[in-house]
Amino acid sequence: MQHAQADAVATGTGVRSRPRAVLPALCITQITSWGIVYYAFPVLLPHLTADTGWSANAATAAFSLALIVSALAGIPIGRILDRRGPRAVMTAGSVIAAVAILLIAAAPNLPVFTCGWVLAGIAMSATFYPPAFAALTRWWGPDRVRALTIVTLAGGLASTVFAPLTATLAEHLSWRTTYIVLAVILAAVTIPAHAFALRAPWPPAPPASPSASRTPVARSRPFLLLAVAFTLSGFAMYAVVMGLIPLLTERGASATTAAWALGLGGAGQTLGRTLYTGLSVRTSVTTRTVVLIIMGGMTTAALALVPGPLPLLLVLAVLAGVVRGNLTLLQATAVTDRWGATHYGCLSGLLGAPAHISAALAPWAGAALAGPLGGYPYLFAALAVLSIVAACLALSASRGVHAQPLSRSVPSRKPASGSRA
Repeated sequence: MQHAQADAVATGTGVRSRPRAVLPALCITQITSWGIVYYAFPVLLPHLTADTGWSANAATAAFSLALIVSALAGIPIGRILDRRGPRAVMTAGSVIAAVAILLIAAAPNLPVFTCGWVLAGIAMSATFYPPAFAALTRWWGPDRVRALTIVTLAGGLASTVFAPLTATLAEHLSWRTTYIVLAVILAAVTIPAHAFALRAPWPPAPPASPSASRTPVARSRPFLLLAVAFTLSGFAMYAVVMGLIPLLTERGASATTAAWALGLGGAGQTLGRTLYTGLSVRTSVTTRTVVLIIMGGMTTAALALVPGPLPLLLVLAVLAGVVRGNLTLLQATAVTDRWGATHYGCLSGLLGAPAHISAALAPWAGAALAGPLGGYPYLFAALAVLSIVAACLALSASRGVHAQPLSRSVPSRKPASGSRA
């Protein structure tokens, strides 16, 4: 017990700073929130369009708008998280999510349907990975990578659990009733989990590290370059995910085989997340950022250049998934590894917003560019070049940034004077 107390003091948190219920609760709520608010939509889309007569493009545009709203809303929500912690934010987000799904289910026309997705976008920003990452970063301190890995591994099961469940419900119920059932599940699981499991005192922010520059981090050259690098890399990554099936079908694979390739890529993503802890211990933040982005570009280039055979393409799809899994955790730890955890929520929201917007636009933009470029192999080649540009920007962003060690020194209980996000 004395060792546990000493370690808690050394990390600058406190014995009660890691409530036991937080990690399992966030694992469950991430599976449920992602599964219902995000992954149920593509499963229900054919049923929705057949019943309403709305075009698939219009319905998908409403969903993409939710992702953009989520990216923008994440900035002010990040500031609230830094000050007050995750309990109120994530509980309110769960309530809004349930209401949004019910509004989507009851929508009599496309404008109301779109309003429901705008509301869902606000809920996403308050319940998906970013607020969970902020909670774990503050509560777990130097051991945050392990906690982040566990939550993202759980989140990776969202489609595994809820895509089949949604499909099964849709076989027996209308898409509207299916969404109502899912909204009830969402409310029953996530609202009490966030309200009761996140009640622990919110630890004070660690002090800002001394810096020779008085320029706020969010306006500094390294931060801006890193934001652009993650935006380009994220665009390429999500365009590859959405373009994998048409790429493989262009090369003669059946739709079923191409879908299996996409699923195997998801399995590779889960595997990649298990490898990140070891990578973070053995490499510097700059090295792993540049290497992972380049590896993403290399797997994309290989998919563009290798015509077959199909088993080799499946292996490349898995390798691309492994890189994506690492990139998720790379972005989750980008702020703390460079600038510490003082303003994690705010800075992560600012850093992630353009990347999330690019991810929302990537499926549409990739499909639009494939034709003029001459097909999906040429699109993938262009995306590989984009990843290399992102890696160069990430390397440039390392200048003037001093990586934050996983220090166990006792931080001050007061914020450093003049520290700014």
